[in-house]
Amino acid sequence: MGTLYLIPAPLSEAPLATAIPQGVVEVIQKVRFFVVEELRTARRYLSAAGLKGQIDELLFFVLNEHTKNEELNVMLQPLLEGVDVGLLSEAGLPAVADPGALLVSLAHHKGVRVVPLTGPCSMTLALMASGLNGQSFAFVGYLPVNQQERKIRIRQLEKRAIEEGQSQIFIETPYRNVSLFGDLIEVCAKQTQLNVSANLTAPDAFIATKTIALWQRTPLPPIHKVPAVFIIGGHK
Repeated sequence: MGTLYLIPAPLSEAPLATAIPQGVVEVIQKVRFFVVEELRTARRYLSAAGLKGQIDELLFFVLNEHTKNEELNVMLQPLLEGVDVGLLSEAGLPAVADPGALLVSLAHHKGVRVVPLTGPCSMTLALMASGLNGQSFAFVGYLPVNQQERKIRIRQLEKRAIEEGQSQIFIETPYRNVSLFGDLIEVCAKQTQLNVSANLTAPDAFIATKTIALWQRTPLPPIHKVPAVFIIGGHK
């Protein structure tokens, strides 16, 4: 059987070497089958990783939220025939807040070797830099789109952060960041800690942890239409 390599992708437009280890680049250069979330960005990344001029020789499968179960079996077939396959997310780590987890699960079911490779993860980078509890934390993905449901969910996460001391990490579609931030500073108690981390690994990355009371007196952080991570921490 082949090996399914879980290949991390950059979080920003910063030079590749600042986020992707050389060992990952070496794996990329020997793989010819890739399962990707978005073709255009995957091609650009692979070109920067040393495959420029060879992109047309590669075979791509697209795995996103629209992929059907029967398509997963087609993606798995090269692995069953002894061919190595690389799984790429749109940004960061494949299968973390990413539909690639479906292929990884199927690979395990079929006895395929799965190898995760080292790379950037916005959630853990934000947690590292937040000053909030890094010994007990939960990544809860996306919050509800409906505003009233989102506010209820925020209150639930804040309660858990306060009662259990567990940092609550979540993300949002970039164009809804400002709306989410507005709900956070409206709903949460003034003494609750909130970390906002945006455009991580980029030269203009923004990282700040403040109480809600301080956020309410601070200009809007630079989070509009850029990747961002939010973390609710307990009171200090």
